[in-house]
Formats: sequence, C-alpha cells, structure tokens
Amino acid sequence: MDESTKHQKRNPISQANPVSKLFFWWLNPLFTVGYKRRLESEDLYNVVKEDDSEELGNKLEKEWDKELSKQKHGGKPSLVKALLRMFGLQYLFYGIILFFEEGTKVCQPLLLGRLIRYFTPNSTVSRTDAYLYAMGVSLCAVLLAVAHHPYFFGVQRIGMRMRIACCSLLYRKALRLSNTALGQTTTGQIVNLMSNDVNRFDQAGIFIHFLWVGPLQAIAVIWILWAELGPSTLGGFAVLLLLIPIQAWMGKLFSKLRRKTAIHTDERVKLMNEIISGMRVIKMYCWEKPFGDLVEKVRSSEMKKLCQSGYTRGLILGPFFVSQKMIIFVTFLVFVLGEGGMLTAERVYITVSIYKGIQLSTTLFIPLAVQFLAECRISIDRFKKFLLLGELNPSGQEDKYGLRPKPDDCCVELKNVTAKWDPNLEQYTLNGINTSVAAGNLVAVIGPVGAGKSSLLMSILGELPLIEGNVKVRGKLAYISQQPWVFSASLRQNIIFGNKYEEERYEKILRACALSKDIELMPQGDSTLIGDRGVSLSGGQRARVSLARALYMDADIYLLDDPLSAVDAAVGRHLFNTVIRGMLINKPVILVTHQLQYLKEADHITILKDGEQIGGGTFDELLQSGIDFAALLRPPKEEEEDKKKVRRMESSAPLEINEIGSAMSLGSIEPDFEPETIQLPEQEERREGTVGMSTYVKYFSAGASLFKFTFLVLLNLVAQVSYVMSDWWLSRWSNEEEARHAAIEEDSRLHLIGYNLTNVTIPTVDTYTNVYIFSGIIGGVFVFGLLRALMFFKVAVDASQTLHNRMFSRILRTPITFFDTNPVGRILNRFSKDVGHMDDMLPITFFDFIQCFLLIIGIVIVAGVVNPWVFIPIVPLTVLFLFIRKYYLASSRHIKRLEGTTRSPVFSHLSASLQGLHTIRASGIQEKFTSEFDVHQNLHTETWFLFLATSRWFAVRLDWLCVIFVTTVSFCCVFASESMDAGLVGLSMTYAMTLMGMFQWGVRQSAEVENQMISVERVLEYTNLPSEAPLESEKDKKPPSTWPSKGEIVGDTVCLQYSLDGPLVLKHINFKIRSMEKVGIVGRTGAGKSSLIAMLFRLVEPTGSITIDDIDIKGIGLHDLRNQVSIIPQDPVLFTGSLRKNLDPFCEHNDDSLWKVLGEVQLKEAIADLPGGLEAEVSEGGVNFSVGQRQLICLARAILRKNKILIIDEATANVDPRTDELIQITIREKFYHCTVLTIAHRLNTIMDSDRVLVLDEGRIVEFDSPYHLLKRPDGYFYKMVQQTGAAEATHLMDIAKTSHLTGRHGDKAKDNQHPSGHHGDKTKDNLHLTGHHGNKAKDHPHPTGPHEAKAKDILEVKYTNIPSIDDYGEESTSVKEDGEEEKDSSEKQKLLESEDSDHHVEC
Repeated sequence: MDESTKHQKRNPISQANPVSKLFFWWLNPLFTVGYKRRLESEDLYNVVKEDDSEELGNKLEKEWDKELSKQKHGGKPSLVKALLRMFGLQYLFYGIILFFEEGTKVCQPLLLGRLIRYFTPNSTVSRTDAYLYAMGVSLCAVLLAVAHHPYFFGVQRIGMRMRIACCSLLYRKALRLSNTALGQTTTGQIVNLMSNDVNRFDQAGIFIHFLWVGPLQAIAVIWILWAELGPSTLGGFAVLLLLIPIQAWMGKLFSKLRRKTAIHTDERVKLMNEIISGMRVIKMYCWEKPFGDLVEKVRSSEMKKLCQSGYTRGLILGPFFVSQKMIIFVTFLVFVLGEGGMLTAERVYITVSIYKGIQLSTTLFIPLAVQFLAECRISIDRFKKFLLLGELNPSGQEDKYGLRPKPDDCCVELKNVTAKWDPNLEQYTLNGINTSVAAGNLVAVIGPVGAGKSSLLMSILGELPLIEGNVKVRGKLAYISQQPWVFSASLRQNIIFGNKYEEERYEKILRACALSKDIELMPQGDSTLIGDRGVSLSGGQRARVSLARALYMDADIYLLDDPLSAVDAAVGRHLFNTVIRGMLINKPVILVTHQLQYLKEADHITILKDGEQIGGGTFDELLQSGIDFAALLRPPKEEEEDKKKVRRMESSAPLEINEIGSAMSLGSIEPDFEPETIQLPEQEERREGTVGMSTYVKYFSAGASLFKFTFLVLLNLVAQVSYVMSDWWLSRWSNEEEARHAAIEEDSRLHLIGYNLTNVTIPTVDTYTNVYIFSGIIGGVFVFGLLRALMFFKVAVDASQTLHNRMFSRILRTPITFFDTNPVGRILNRFSKDVGHMDDMLPITFFDFIQCFLLIIGIVIVAGVVNPWVFIPIVPLTVLFLFIRKYYLASSRHIKRLEGTTRSPVFSHLSASLQGLHTIRASGIQEKFTSEFDVHQNLHTETWFLFLATSRWFAVRLDWLCVIFVTTVSFCCVFASESMDAGLVGLSMTYAMTLMGMFQWGVRQSAEVENQMISVERVLEYTNLPSEAPLESEKDKKPPSTWPSKGEIVGDTVCLQYSLDGPLVLKHINFKIRSMEKVGIVGRTGAGKSSLIAMLFRLVEPTGSITIDDIDIKGIGLHDLRNQVSIIPQDPVLFTGSLRKNLDPFCEHNDDSLWKVLGEVQLKEAIADLPGGLEAEVSEGGVNFSVGQRQLICLARAILRKNKILIIDEATANVDPRTDELIQITIREKFYHCTVLTIAHRLNTIMDSDRVLVLDEGRIVEFDSPYHLLKRPDGYFYKMVQQTGAAEATHLMDIAKTSHLTGRHGDKAKDNQHPSGHHGDKTKDNLHLTGHHGNKAKDHPHPTGPHEAKAKDILEVKYTNIPSIDDYGEESTSVKEDGEEEKDSSEKQKLLESEDSDHHVEC
C-alpha cells in the first residue's frame, strides 16, 4: 500500500453511546462531508480492533491449528467448528434479538383486528379504545424499527469478520504452499476463493437464524388463527408447509447450478488472466480468433448454467410473490366452502396481516437460509481443500533461520542430495548431488537445458522436497530468480524492499548494478513507478533491479539463477566484476550460468546433466582432465530411460504465476522506513455523480429488443394490478358478508321484540361467484408473477452475455499500450467481479427492486383512495424521503466506488506474492508480506464497514418515515370513522403495515441497483476502448498473396512514442535492411531494441515511413502485416491447453510437420516422452517446461510459419551455449532465404551477421558488418566486445574475421540480388548509414578522419559524443585481466587491420 493511502482517523463507533449506536448518529459527520464533496480514502475510519485483519487472522489460525491437531489422533479437521468457536456466541446473541422482532410481527395483527372491530356495524369497541389500538399498532411499528437494524448490522458484521479471517488465513497458507501444491491450484482459483466464495459468509449470516425462529413463529400463528378460523387454518398451513420444502429444494438446485457455474467461471477467469498477460504475443501471432473462440466456448458453457440459474431464481421468486395469496386463498376457501364460515373484515385482515408478517421469514428467508447454507458448505469445503494442501517442509535444511553466523562461518553444504518435484515420477530431479560453497567462494553451476540447475538452487532454498541427503545452510539467504521479479511500486521501493533506507549504501548499490544512468533517464528518477509486471523496464533493467534488491538485503549467502543472461555483454561483464567478484567477494555465491566466459574466474565449477553431477573442480582442473565444456552442454541424442514427464521446475519458479500487479509499496513493513514521494500508479477511474439513464438504456437494449422490453413492462404492470385486485376483491367480499350478517342480525332482533314484518333488506351474497372471481384473480397473480420473473431473468442473462462479448472483443482489439498502463488485476477485475455482478447479483437485486417499487406505489395509492386524508401527510413525507435519499446517495455512491477500488489491491498483492513466492521465502519476509496483505484488507474493510453502516443509517431513517406513515393511517382511520367501513380500513392498514419493512428495503434496493449498475458502467467503459487499425486491408490496398517475396525493410525518419505525451523512444531513425540479410541488433538495456519490434508489428503506431518490399506497412491491415512476420519473443509465453494448440492453434499442419519441427529444435525426444505427446497438457504459464524449453517451443512456432521475415528477441538467453549453437544452426538453415533480425545480449549469436545495428537512446549510432565495426576502437560495438573479457573478445573477433573472410558478407551479393560483388558499391543501399561491407577503409571515412567532409554528406548518423565505457557502468575503457588485457586489445587491433589489408589485396 502506498504511503499516500495511509491515514489515521479513529472510528467513532468505538466511543459512541448506545443510543447513538441504535440510531447510527455516529455517522452524521461523515454524511455531512460526503454531501459537500467527494469522499476519499483519507475520510474513511480506521478499522476497530475486532475487525482488524491481523487480529482475526491470528485467531482463526490458532483455532485451525487446534483442528489440524485432530489429524494426529485420526480425526478430521473442521473449519466450521473453528469458525463457530470464534463467532458462535456473538451470533447466538443476535438470534435472540431476531426472536423478539419476529414475535412483534405476530402481536401487531391482533391489535389491528381489535382496531378493525371498531368499524364493523354494531361494534362494541369505544372510540377511546380504538385510539389505544391505533397507538398499539404504531408502537409495534416503532419496536420493529428499533430491533430490526441492530440485528442486520450485527450479523452482517460477523459475516464480514468471517470473510476477513478466512482471507487472511488463505493468504498465510498461500505463502506456505509446497511446489507440488502450487501445481494443484492456480492464481485464478485462489483469487476466486477470495473474491466469490468468501462472500457467502456475508449473505448466509443474515438468514441462518430464521431456520429456528421461523418454525416457532409458525406455531404461534397456528394457535392464533385456530381461535379465529378453526380447523380451516390447517388448509392454509398445508400450503405454507408445502411451499417451504419446494422453495428449499429450488434453493438447493440453484446452489448446485451455482457450483457448476463456478467451475466455468474459474476456467474463464483463469483463461482471461492468461490472455491479458500474454496479449502482446497474441497480437504478434494473430491469435485473436482462436482465443476469442476459446473464451466464447467457455462463456457459452457458463451462460447455459447461468440461464438455468436465472430460470430457477424466477421459479423461486415468482411463486414467492404469490405465495401469501395462495395461502389466504386456500384458507378462506376451506373456511367458506368447507365449514360454511362467514368472512368478517376482522377475520380476513388478522389472517392477511399475520400471514404477511411471516411470509418473508417462512417462504423466502428459510429457503434462502437453506440455499446459502448449502453454498456456504461448498465454499467451506473449497477452503478446507485449499488449507489442507501440502506445505513447504524444510526438513532437509539446517540452520536456515538460526542466529546469523560470523561472515567467515557462512556456508552451504549439500550432502548426497536426491530430490524430485513430483513424488509419482520415477526419475529424480536431482540425484546424489554433493557440493559446498564457503565464505568468499564462487561456485558456478553449468549444464544443458533441463539439467537441474535451477532445481539445485531450489533444494538449497528448501523448495524442492528431499528424498535423501541433507542441505546445510549457515547464514541468511538471498535469491535472484531466472525471470526477474518486480512489483508495481517505485524503483527505490523495489530495491530497499521494506528495509531502512540508507542513502550511501543505496547509491553504492545503484552504481554497482549499473542503474545510475537508467535512473537519470527516468522521468521521476528512482521514484518513478515501474508498472505492473515491470512493464516500464526492459528485461535487463528488471534483472539489475532484482540484483540490487538482493544486494540491499545484505544477506550472507547469494544464490544467482542466471541473472546475467538478460543483460548485454558490457553490462554483464561490469556486473560480474563489480557485484559477483566485487561486493560479494567475501560471501558464498552460487551462480547458475550458461555464459562460459565467467567460468575461468569461478573457484569451483559444478557440472550437471539429467539431474546428476557429472563433474566438478576448478576451471584449470577441468581443462587438464580434457573436459570439453561445449560438449558437456550438448543435449543428449538419446535418453537412457524414458522420461514420464518433462522435468518440472527448471524455471525459476515452479508456478510462474502471471502477475496481476500490485499497488504495493512495502512502506508499512518497516517502522524505520522513511516515506518517499513516489509517482503513484495510474489511478483507476472513479466516475462522479449518479449512474446515467443511458447506462440503464444500454443495459436493457443489450438484453431485449424494444418490443420485448415493452412487453416486460406491461407484464409487470398487469401482475401488480392483479395483486392489488385480489386484496380489493377480498375487502369487497368481506364487506358484503359483514353487511349481510348485520342485516340478518338486525332482522332477527326485530323479530325477537315482536315485529312480524321488518323493512330490513337482507342483501344476497353469491358466495360461489365471489369464490370463482377470487380464484380467477389469484390464478392471474400466479401466472403473471411467474411469467414476469422468468422473462426478466432471461433479459438480464442475455444483457450480461451481450455486454461481456462486446467488452471482450474490444479488449482483443485495443492497442497494447492499454495493457502496459493498466495492471492485469484491474482489467481482470472487470471480467471477474464486474461480470460476476452482472451475471449473479444485479438481476436478483433489480427484480427485487421492481417488485418492491410497484408494491409501494400500489400501497400508497390504495391507502390514499380508501382515505384521502392520508394524502395530506404523504406530501411532506415524500419530500423528506427524497431529501434523505439524495443526502444518503451522495456519500453511499462514493463509498461503494471506493470499495471497488480498494478491493483490487488485495488480489493484486496476492498475485504478486505468488509470482515472487521463492524470492519472498528465500528472504524470510513472509510475515512482512502478511502484514502488508492485512493492511490492504483493512483498507477494504474500512470501505465495506462504512457501506454496511451507512446502509443501516439510511434504513433506520426510512423506517421511521414508515412509522409516521403507519401512525398517520391508523389515526386518520379512527378520525374519519363515519365514512369508513371495516374492509377498507383493514385493507389500508394492512398495506400500511406491509410498507414498514418493504419501503426501506425497496429504497435500499434502488440504491443497491444503482451501485450494482456501476459494474455495468465499468463494463460499458471497456466496450468503448480505442481500437487498433483494421485487421484486414481494404480491397484496393491488400498486398499480393506472394508478399513479401524479398523481405526488404526500409525505414525513413521513423519515430515512436508509447503515449501522446510520452518521450520519443525511437528518434528519427533511417535504415535499409536488404533482402535475406541477417542483421544483429545490439545496445545497452533500454536503448530501444524492443521498441523496434513494436514498430515493425505496429503494436504502437509509428510516424514516418516503413516499407516491406516497397509496400508501406502503415497502409495495410494488421493481420496482413503480422501474419507475414515471425517472432521468437524475449519472454516465452505458453498458454494452458494442449502442446499442439500452442504450436498450431489454427490446425494448419499435420502431425508429421509438428514432429519434424520439434526435432529441429531438439525437443522431439522430450515431447515424445510426455504422456499424450502432442496432446500433452501445458500448465498455466507453461510451468511444466523449463524456460529454455519454452523458448525452443516458441522457435518451433516460428519455423512452422515459414515467413520471409523473422525477428528473434533475445530468444536464446536462457539456454546453454551448445543448445544455442544448435538453434543458431537451425535458424541459419531454416531461415537462409529469409530476412532475420536478431536482438541479442550474447554477442556470439550475432558476430556472423551480415550487419550489426547498434542502438543508443533511441538512435542508430552504428550500422555495419561486425568486422568493420570492430576496427573502430572508440566505437560502441568495439567497447561491448571488449567487456566480455580478453578470451571471449578474441573469440568474437575470430568469428567476425572468419565470417568476413569466407565471404559471409562480401560474397552474398548475388543472394541479395545486387549487381556488384560488394554491398558497398551502391551507397544508396546503406541509406544514410555507415559501413559498406566489402570496400576499403577509405570508402568508410570516420568523421574524425581526413574524409570528414565527405562523411557528412553521406552519413546521417555522426559518431560524435560517443559515450565512454562509463555509460555501460564501467570504470575504464578496458578491463584488466591478469594485467594483460590492455596490451592484448591493442595487438588485436593491429592484427585486425593487417588482416583487413591482406584481404583486400586478395580480392
């Protein structure tokens, strides 16, 4: 969490008095602020101790440990019991409050019955008693208002605490997971546990108490109604009892469907995580369609289940709407027809109101309790399964976390170490390894791809489970992974990693890691934010930041997993001299490397092959024993025994989890940390004001046509009218019966006192007609209620599907810069949380709101029509209500939006932690990261707690408005008793009492709909993202099918910038790359090498002119361009699915072609040994292949495409030299007739190129053959070669010379279709650039030489201000090695010059 988001604001609830807590007055100051301005995170109250993430996590961990101890005695651990011990007693207390609340709902109808009796003809109730009964009804309403909200706030808060405790426990567990366990889960699943499953606690807690309160309430109701209606009560109760199991069964069916949906949702979120993380590769390979089809397939399966869930919900809520009517209908039908009873207004409305009182708890809350309990059980089972996954067992280690020893005593010792990642595999990852490293020693570990080098480091870290032997570690460890881990924070925060900032040490480390110049070039210096996944840094910069972090930790022992492969030769030599053999000279260091030039300086070399130690000793010892290093690194031709599986974990991480970005600074970790001003990450947009009407229009138009929507509106209105009609008809019927009964009684009375004839007219009441009409109305209520529910959910599901598809198709088409500036977590949040809300929460909330809204309107109209006096107080009450709603929403909307933005960092931190898990565990800072996670959770809790509390604040005030309304209606009825009859009084009073809970619920649902619609708004925002250029060319601009036939690339004044206000990363470059030419591209990290790729693929639109075979690539479709250019990317990206799909997603090649290409990249045997061969599953991130193997698979993809242009982006950085050599041979053979651009840090891979293009700070500073570039002692390229060391430099010069002499450059003119034998005979071929391959030195005037004037005419790039070697982080222009190198380099220069003159004589 950034320092800027830390604040201290005490929570007022901790000091509030009981009355303030009851009415939520303690929130008034916050609402005042929220009404005046937008609420920010600084306005939030800090969490109270009982809601604190760390506190709750510690308690649950303690209880869970008690459960785990049961396993020792053969018992089963139960997470439910652990949670009950923590929260059970508190939860029970709130159950007692609920019991009294529901009891009041039973008493209120009895008082109403006595009030209605006052309005019956010949009533015996006095006016005073009537006022007292009216007051009793009002007091019951007051009691309900007082008891309801503390219960709901209390249980929701307990649900929140359970969620917080479980998330904290899950995170702690994630940090302890063994590598085998990590292979059994994915980031998507863990994120889903924390985002969706834990939410069941928030919901289930509300309803579970109704499972025992509901039946008790039902017993009381039977007793009361038996006194009124006799045995016919049982008829209505039979329906009620029938509805409960049906609804409960439907609830269970719904939770089953949800569980099936969750599987598809997991799959979709996991897939989206991969797509978003690998978007650059998807765009360059033109794989939008296969991935679009894959997402569509998964989403279709998810939508089928969602559709079924929607219909199930419709079947639950539709009957609920009419359930009370059905119960009353059957009760009165049995009473009137079966018992011949007489309906009176008192009987009718006692029955109606008492059933209305228990309707929610019996027909909705009990089924919901069953449903949520079932869902909770599923979620708890998922938690438990995760919590029981295997943990890291450092049993083979000694002294890892003991007291730090003296520097001279620090060491690592491996004795007979045998280990394997998967216990089910026969083959060992490491077998019988014996090695040790003492203080001041450098041990180099070498071996071919898949030999077990990274696994050796993992065994020292305790990550790889040992089968035999032991690992002794004395001292604090620091580990640098093969793929550098950085998180989204400032560069300084990445380096100091939560330790105390010491400026002198920090600056020294920056210089040692050659970061000083990089920092100078950064806009905010070391406070610059390095974006999610380190997007703003090059691969080499990320490696150096990781190295600097390790140095700043000041550990005792350093484990370096090939950190020099990602940097260029000059920086690599500098890092080796100043860091590995400089700052770490007195410490034990184990260096895994493929770069043989460093082996001479190692104290000991360990050689691994197939997990076994096949040799060891000093460099000289190994040479004397006749060992050929190159041969040792050669991949085996035949395997001695079949491998069951490609060896896992040769990569730096067994679960290389795609980082979802972290807004994390480790500021909260160390008390001594000095807050720094950092460039904050791009804030997630928070919109102002209400959700616009256009959002609702777009939502419904996505789900329904105008006709369908109109029909849905009419269906809702008809359903509501039929609902009110049923009550009105009951009122009319009871009045008729009452009048008839009164007339009969009057007639009987007159007969008794002696009248033979009376003038009393006894009205005829056709009971059967009344029953038929009432039955018809009830039938209408049922049919229309069910139809509107089913239709609404169908529209909602269709809208969700349409909007998801629009968002996804737009995400696929948006420019790559969008993914560089937005963390994966932020984008993924739209596809997980926001789409989840649209799928799951919004439909039910919206439907509930529509039902409530129509009922409320119906209630107010009925009450007003019955007694127009009611309209008088309704006007001020409405004005007051509108003001309170506006006042509430001003703050509520901000709080809900803050809740959304404070949630993302929780998942981001989790994902970043999993991605850097080995670094975190090696550094022993799990507790620091746990504290950081708790800080993120607390920030989210602050918003969620306020969301719950402000909802209650609003509900309390709405309920008091309803209390006033109920009181007004009841007293108005007594006041206007002369004009009122019992039936209408009963109708209006029953409706007014119904309003009590429904009004606040309906209004809160309207606010909740608006909050949920924010998710729709956020999805719609992504449907309007800017789009790349068209994928296909216009008909008149489409290139011919044979294009490009030559592969000639020409750039004229090309510039590139990643954003409109960003700096130029390529600055007015001009170049011409000829057909079939092999060009190496070099430059220090950050020089613009990768930007050249972005330019050629139009990942970012460049300015200037770029043509391939005379066709301007800016004028054609992106797929027409990208399909013709192959790339082997810097970071090898594999996707979940079969290996075949990874190689050939369009199924364009047969098996023979695929096996052939795998053979060409040395992978055929390894893949053949896999179960399934080409159909073998690739794990998330491709972690079941080593990094080297992943790069070989990417090479195989490129070979299959058979394009005329190939770009290789440092693709062999993670393979050993021998494999590299074989790959280079394959590339030369397979791409002989192609134009090949190779970005390289290993200079040996490009020394035989036709030409080398040298970049510096976005400009081309040299472009010539390697041979000619090496003749310039003050040139950039020459200095790079010198940095590799004397032996390697000689070797590289030999390659350049041999390549030159054998005609690799001069004699390829015919291949390049040039009329002359030497490239240099045509000045235009070297458009504005230096260096003609075959010409004499005088044709290549150097600006400082005698032909300077001529050079200025020819050259656009002038070799002025050539940086000294200090720019590469070095102290001087030559590195002395045994005091010989200066002498050697001058002799080599003379030798090259003499050879050059000889060569031209021969020509």
